[in-house]
Amino acid sequence: QVQLVESGGGLVQPGGSLRLSCAASGSIFSIYTMGWYRQVPGKQRELVSTISSGGSTNYADSVKGRFTISRDNAKNTVYLQMNSLKPEDTAVYYCNADVLLAIPVVMRKIYWGQGTQVTVSS
Repeated sequence: QVQLVESGGGLVQPGGSLRLSCAASGSIFSIYTMGWYRQVPGKQRELVSTISSGGSTNYADSVKGRFTISRDNAKNTVYLQMNSLKPEDTAVYYCNADVLLAIPVVMRKIYWGQGTQVTVSS
């Protein structure tokens, strides 16, 4: 089974920075797209950013220019560098991965991490 584990969340002041990490482990043959989503209580989970296996990126308009997504394919890890943080960035951030597995059979499946809390407050 595949597991995604996020880290790097915490409390920061407005204008500060955080770097989130998400490492995938398990019976992974390869990972297609990886991404970050966030959710505030009472609201729908929303896309923050995605990155393909080839490095093509996509960002929500609200974070464009402030956040940068990257990945290390050798480590099956995706990162989200968050700069110039605003109070409205406060949310639980979830890692997402489109995984091609080889054990016990070849199959493709979406996995989610457990989430990491990001709080931006003065």
